[in-house]
Amino acid sequence: MLSPAQLEGAFTALVTPFSADGSRVDLDALTALVESQIQGGISGLVPCGTTGESPTLTEAEQVEVIRRTVEVAKGRVPVIAGTGSFSTAKTIASSKAALEAGADGVMIVMPYYNKPTQAGLVQHVLTVAAAIPKAPIVLYNIPGRTSIDLGVDATVTIFERASNVIGIKDATGNVLRCQHVLHRLGDRVSVLSGDDALTLPMMASGARGVISVTSNLYPKEVSEVCRLVKEGDFTEARAKHLALVPVHDVMFVESNPAPIKAALSLRGRMNASVRGPLVPASDETREKVLATINRYEERA
Repeated sequence: MLSPAQLEGAFTALVTPFSADGSRVDLDALTALVESQIQGGISGLVPCGTTGESPTLTEAEQVEVIRRTVEVAKGRVPVIAGTGSFSTAKTIASSKAALEAGADGVMIVMPYYNKPTQAGLVQHVLTVAAAIPKAPIVLYNIPGRTSIDLGVDATVTIFERASNVIGIKDATGNVLRCQHVLHRLGDRVSVLSGDDALTLPMMASGARGVISVTSNLYPKEVSEVCRLVKEGDFTEARAKHLALVPVHDVMFVESNPAPIKAALSLRGRMNASVRGPLVPASDETREKVLATINRYEERA
């Protein structure tokens, strides 16, 4: 089983490529994407998360995406599959299906819509952890999407009571949260930034890496920032991180993953299609994305 110390570096929150009309998963494009990630030096892969449009995947498609990701990865990097939902029972079922499909671990987002209390969040995670006791679990805290924030006390309780919970994707946008969690839990937890633009400051505070959107397009470059921080070369890490900031920013001018899919389509990697209720990036956003990545590549 993965340990917190092994959960470090740049993990890609994989997009899910679709056919032009969005009716099916484009497995050929997914295969090429996964291979490009590994060749780019990425540390791990996270299929079926927010960036992978998990709310609009059928259960069969989710298993299909995870299985294909595992098959292409061939054990070269860990695969942590997104399996969380607003239902404890559904999260357990999805997690078991992901593990059966070959995932090395699962990432569970805090339950959205039904607004559980902190006690409810703790119980949710502990129930899932008990149902898959041999599987590593990464928590995913993203209050901007779920309307629920897993607090520090609740986080500490979970890690103290569930040994197979090894990490947390922190997308609170609050570097102080990372510091408080690490102060309380130390090496027991691997904190991964859930915001590309905060990778450097979060790692400077003790986070071990990032679960990245931008790395779908630039796996080598995002990985390099994490590697330099790990090696203690903050001067070079800062320069490379700041060069990427405009790219990170443009990936969120519309709802993720429309902009990153636009970028990938502009580079001929896949269709730009997303599934409703999302819509493809607007012409204005596509122009911004193209100008930004062209500028970045010219200066790199």
